[in-house]
Amino acid sequence: MILGCGYVGRRLAEAYRARGVSLLCLVRSEESRAGLVEAGFDALQMDLDLPPFPGLSTASADLFYLAPPPGEGVRDTRLRALLEQLDQGVAPRRIVYIGTTGVYGDCAGGWVDESSPVAAEAHRAVRRLDAEQALAEWAERGLGEFVILRVPGIYGPGRLPLERIRKGLPLLRPEDAPYTNRIHVDDLVQACMLAMERGVPAEVYNVADGHPSPMADYFCRIADLAGLPRPPLVGLAEAQRALTPGMLSYQRESRRIRNRKLVEELGVVLRYPSLAEGLPASLDTGVSPQQ
Repeated sequence: MILGCGYVGRRLAEAYRARGVSLLCLVRSEESRAGLVEAGFDALQMDLDLPPFPGLSTASADLFYLAPPPGEGVRDTRLRALLEQLDQGVAPRRIVYIGTTGVYGDCAGGWVDESSPVAAEAHRAVRRLDAEQALAEWAERGLGEFVILRVPGIYGPGRLPLERIRKGLPLLRPEDAPYTNRIHVDDLVQACMLAMERGVPAEVYNVADGHPSPMADYFCRIADLAGLPRPPLVGLAEAQRALTPGMLSYQRESRRIRNRKLVEELGVVLRYPSLAEGLPASLDTGVSPQQ
């Protein structure tokens, strides 16, 4: 079962279908459900903001939880509502939860691994940390097991900032910019499948390619590959005026994510170990510079 079958979930569903594995996709909107059914998937509409969820049977299922938390507050009320219902029925065999490396907070550019303390600052990361805590509480009641994947920025075909680059919007220059981390969607899908298959219960795995860089490096590489002008680069003072609040929020935290545990313990062999391999593949697979 894949709860939250968007960009990543759809590719995960396709990977399992290629293996001949039956699955059910759970999505919020009727439009999404209809699109999945048209593509040949079994799908069910379910709004996590409107519990209870009649007809949901997770008995002994492998459940991937990819749904985002609410846009406000400090708790993931959606996951908590689901877990509350699972308490009253038959729980899945395992939940693989896709969270965020944002729970580590600002590490001043230092290297981070799974043993590093969490210090979520942004509200979106605080809600993700609450989700992790909810899963731990659920497992402590002996109702099932879980594995957490902490994921940074996801890129891949159809998931590149081409429109932003075309608009010529500025970015913070590398010498002033924080480190950012990424993972190609296909490598994330592989990590999801291996976490379900062999991940240690209650363990956390950082899912990153291990090659952090300033955000400007990412954007400029894409611009060069797509034949577009590089975005203008600005200093800190100008950035306060020129960048959107959302972009500025990502500039306030800097960390470099280690992936040793992902590679050595979970056994992920990265198909795209850096942007040098991942970006050309992303542009060559259904995303042309003119789109």
